[in-house]
Amino acid sequence: MSAVPLRRSLLFVPGESRRKIEKSTTLPADSVVLDLEDAVAPANKPQARQIVREALQSLDFGTRERLVRVNAWQSGLLPDDVRDTIAARPDGYVIPKVNNVEELRHACAVIVEHARAQGLDAQRLAVLAIIETALGVMNLPAIAAFGAPLQALIFGADDLAADVGMIRTPSNLEVLYPRTAVAIAAAAYGLQAIDLVFFDLHDEAGLEAECRFGRQLGYSGKMVIHPAQLAVVNRAFSPSAEEIARAQRIIQAAEAHGYSAFALDGRMVDAPIIKQAQNVLARARAAGLIQ
Repeated sequence: MSAVPLRRSLLFVPGESRRKIEKSTTLPADSVVLDLEDAVAPANKPQARQIVREALQSLDFGTRERLVRVNAWQSGLLPDDVRDTIAARPDGYVIPKVNNVEELRHACAVIVEHARAQGLDAQRLAVLAIIETALGVMNLPAIAAFGAPLQALIFGADDLAADVGMIRTPSNLEVLYPRTAVAIAAAAYGLQAIDLVFFDLHDEAGLEAECRFGRQLGYSGKMVIHPAQLAVVNRAFSPSAEEIARAQRIIQAAEAHGYSAFALDGRMVDAPIIKQAQNVLARARAAGLIQ
């Protein structure tokens, strides 16, 4: 499998709208997710599959990752979603409402089967799993440990709230436990963690604050539902100039001290702080901010 791409922003686009898909090819999203699930009414799903297939075959997405969100395994629609789109060679699939590792295994088996039928290398197809049910949260360790082709866990707060009976609030306090659990499970198994949707399209300050907190929890990117959110999300999930400068100073000092503990600017620096600095510089390189 190829290297895992930078995924600060995953822009979800209705699969039944050729116009919106065309627009997405001009936007600064790291990944474009052509949606066959929530954004498409049941009666329109066959037509949406065709639109997605033709768009993937005919449009130039540039360097943007091209993903398809299929319907959940338990819906019975996933095999048709994969069958009708895989010949267009997407970069991967987003699997929603993953309840347990068995569902993920079945979904991946379908992807492999149809890839081989098309003469494609199934190993190059990424899988991203959305954790958005109570069962998915309870079964996080096994799901996260699945291995290739799973590359990322996505936290879906609103479907989870509906499943549990939570009352959603702007504070997100009611989803703090599962939101944190997804980030930790992803980190434990070397996966990316993609954060929840922000629905208020007019609250840029709120979006930025939510992104900042997501980064604090360990998320590396965010689901995006409107183009106006992309600039804020990309900026928030990239290290700032100040973060980069401090990380560089820490690494330079660590090298001078043989990576033993030392003081810098009146604060102690040891192995965990050095690791954090290395993570900042790795993200900065991935975003093209430093060499």
